[in-house]
This record gives sequence, C-alpha cells and structure tokens, in this order.
Amino acid sequence: MSISARNALDAFVALLGKDNVVTGDADLQQYRRATFHCDIDVPAVVRPANIADVQACLRIANEFRVPVYPISTGLNIGYGSTVPPSAGCIIMELKRLDRIIEYNAELGYVRVEPGVTQQQLYDYLREHNAPYWLDVTGSTPRHSMIGNIAERGFGHTPYADHFANIGGFQVVLPNGDLLTTGFGQFDNAVATGAYRWGVGPHYDGLFTQSNLGVIVEATIWLMPEPEYMQFFSCRIAHEADLPALIELLRPLRLDGTIRSAMHIGNDYKIVSATQGYPWTQAKGATPLPQDVMQAKVREWDCGSWNVSGALYGTRATVADARKRIRRQLRGQVQRLRFVDQRLLTLAERFAKPYQRLTGVRLAEVLKVLKPVFGMTRGVPSAAMMASNYWRKKDFPEASADLSPEQDNCGVMWLAPVAPTRGVHAAAIWDIVKTTMLAHGFEPSVSITLISERSLDCVVNLAYDRDIPGEDGRAMDCHDDMLAQFCAAGYYPYRLGIQAMRKMPPKTASYDRFFADIKSAVDPNGILAPGRYLP
Repeated sequence: MSISARNALDAFVALLGKDNVVTGDADLQQYRRATFHCDIDVPAVVRPANIADVQACLRIANEFRVPVYPISTGLNIGYGSTVPPSAGCIIMELKRLDRIIEYNAELGYVRVEPGVTQQQLYDYLREHNAPYWLDVTGSTPRHSMIGNIAERGFGHTPYADHFANIGGFQVVLPNGDLLTTGFGQFDNAVATGAYRWGVGPHYDGLFTQSNLGVIVEATIWLMPEPEYMQFFSCRIAHEADLPALIELLRPLRLDGTIRSAMHIGNDYKIVSATQGYPWTQAKGATPLPQDVMQAKVREWDCGSWNVSGALYGTRATVADARKRIRRQLRGQVQRLRFVDQRLLTLAERFAKPYQRLTGVRLAEVLKVLKPVFGMTRGVPSAAMMASNYWRKKDFPEASADLSPEQDNCGVMWLAPVAPTRGVHAAAIWDIVKTTMLAHGFEPSVSITLISERSLDCVVNLAYDRDIPGEDGRAMDCHDDMLAQFCAAGYYPYRLGIQAMRKMPPKTASYDRFFADIKSAVDPNGILAPGRYLP
C-alpha cells in the first residue's frame, strides 16, 4: 500500500472511527468475491453514516489521490456483487445511509437513502397503512432501492421502469459538493420531487450507469393501490412459435391493455426456478439432456415459453382488458388463466387432490407462482434466490439469507435489448440457445416486454465454481454471446464488471462528450474508475 493510501486511511479512521474502516484481509475477502472469477484487489472498505460523511470521504480521496468505489448494499449478483471494475479502489459502502426521509401520503412518493432495501420500504408502507405499492425486482429483498435505480433496473407493475418513476436525486459530486437535481437548483422550489424535469438541461440520467457522482437520496414515486388486480399467464408448446407470440403480445402492450411489464420465461427458466440440476436423472451429464428436460417440463407443467403479467384498475376496466386479451390470444396460446387472490387461495387448498388427479406437483408449482403473483403486487420475495444454485450439488430452500458469492455459485447475466418484434426475439434466442449449448450450459432465458416498444432478454448463465475449469468455460461463453449480440445490434441495457471492458467502440462524439464531463467533474479520476466510462 502506498504512503498516500495509508495517509488516506488514517484520515478515514479519524472521520468515521476505526470500526467503520475495514482493512483486515479476512474481512475484505467477502468484498473481493463475485459469482464469477475476479482478480481485483480491494485494499479497504469505508462506511460513512450520512451524506456529510460521504462528502468528506470524497474530499479525502481527492486530497490523497486514492480511488473510491461506492456500493449500496452490494448485492449486484451476477454483475459483480461488491467488486469494483478496477483494482485498488477503496470501497465506500453506503448501508448505514438507511433512512426513509419522507413519505408524502397525498402525492404518493418517498425519499430514501441508498441503504434502504426493498423489504424495508415494503414494511414501512405496510406499517403506515399506505394506499401505495412499490415496484420490486425478482432479486433479494435485501437489495437497495437506489442501487437498482442506478442501474436502470425494472420490475413487474406499471411502475416497472424504475428510473422513469423517479422525482429526482441528491448526488454527491466527486469533489464533495452536494447537488439536488430537477427544481432542487432553487432552495425554495415547492415542486422538487413532484416534477422531475426542473427547468433547463435535464441531467439525472448522467448519474445512472456512470462514475460522475454518488446518488445519496432518491425521490421514488409509488403506485396507487388499485381497486382490483388480476395476474394472468399462458404458454406456448413449441419454441419456434416465439416470434408469433411476440407479435400477438405487442399490440396489447402498445395500446395500454397491459400496462405491467410482461415476462416470458422459457422452460429452462421455469425448471431452474423450481429445483436444482437433476444430476441423478442426467447421469452427471451437462448440459441437461433433452429427454430429462422434457420429463421436467411435464413434471412442472410448463410450456416452451411461459407468459406472465398483471391487470390493474377497477373491476370493470380489468374485465375489459381481460376480454381484449382473450380475443387477441384465442386459439394461439395454451392455458390462458386469470388469477386473483381468492383463486390463488383456493388453488393452495386443493393442491394435493389436484396432484393425485393429474400427477402435476401443484403445491411445488405454487411455491414459484405465489411469489411471482406477489411481486406483481409489490411484495418483495426471496423465492428466486435459490435459482442461483442451479448447478450446485445441494439446492437450498429459498431464503433472503442465501449468499451465492460465499457458496461459490457461478452466475452471470447478459441482458440484450431489442424492439418488440418477433424477428428480433427469435434472433436473440438463436444466439443464446446455440452458443450456450455449444459451451455446455443450459439456455435459461426470460424475455420482458419492458416498455410499449422494447423487449429485454435476460440470459442467466449458471454454473458451479467448485468444478475446476468452469469459471473459464463460463466466461468464454459469456464473451462469445456478448460479441454476437453486439455484432447483431442487440446491446445490453446494463453491464456487469465482466463486460465493461469488452464492449465495442462507441462513437467518437460520445467518447469526447463524456471524457469532457468526467475531466470537469472528476479531474483526479478518484470516483469509480472503469465503471461504464473509461
């Protein structure tokens, strides 16, 4: 460690106290681990308690020219977890900034800090009998609300586009200055947080997927609780019918019949969400043999592609939307079903008789269906956490306490975006299926109609890091797919640290623009070097 780094650590200790500056090698190991191979050193972790501490930390970093990498709760699973994209960064962990600063009951928004988790905010709204829902992701309930917003993540409800439902930020700039976006440029503005654009250039997006500032507060708009809600699902039997399915669903999303994000999981996705790899039936072979896969499809009663979404509104508007969906999909899909809370309760009650009659393990299916149903109502769930253990020999019960990094799970995500056209969905799926099977992995995919005009294909590359050579094979597969996606024009909506240096060149004007901004706001290059921007 250099003299300047040691002096910086002394200054951090003086500011935060010894308990909030981590330098012990054993304690740092957890911050150096991701769900894929990393060889990036983390010399220390600092834990500020409030915004003033964050400002002071960045001023110390500038004084001693030491790089700092901010994280919120550090649960960026499959994209790098807590690991910085560049070696030598001191991690600035923001878990202690965990205040829900304001709840506005009249306008339906909250102001939160980076340490506020999905579960914490959900519990807060229930405790206050708030007539609002938050939008949640399928990740752990312990992940940060702001952390997902900073990556422009998405969820399930009509508020699924998280960045689109932000009223503004407070950001600490690399020099330690505090900036409030939107109308926050005026100390007495009454519409700050309620009207996101402010006046003049709009720049909130500069602080997402970048290294231009640290988001220390966000105003999050909440979804008013509807009078009625119904979950719906359907499926198709043949994977070749995916393009036709996309063409059928697009008008329903485009005209507002379906306002929620729609998720379309393939059979591999469903099976890996419900159980671990069937090593005995597969006789140890990988990727999963087709005869075993088809047996699992029958066992879990799923299709090649499985659609889920939700309808919101009054009972009358939901009924109208339901009729429109039935007309559009009649004869084109299988098992079109609409489920509300009452019907879900009945299904749970009669799961065992249903299994005796059909052989379908309905009780087990409901273990996945019920959490997904809940997520369309803004209820966080840890149900999908176990799927990170797909290739491990021991498949655990789902729990928010699972740690895929510590358990040596191999997980990488790739998420290319395309216009909502069947031809694009088919092209992406062809790349995924061909490449993953060729490299020896199961092509587990969820396609999400994330907006009226675009879809995102989230590809899950799962493996067991305890098997020698798997890290290298998985990274080769990841890089092969990434290169093919980019060559075909299907760029990811977000990047993990494993992909940030592997993207094709951008336009010269883009590079110049952001190089100028970076040099202006961070001339010493101390904030998150290598994160998205060089």
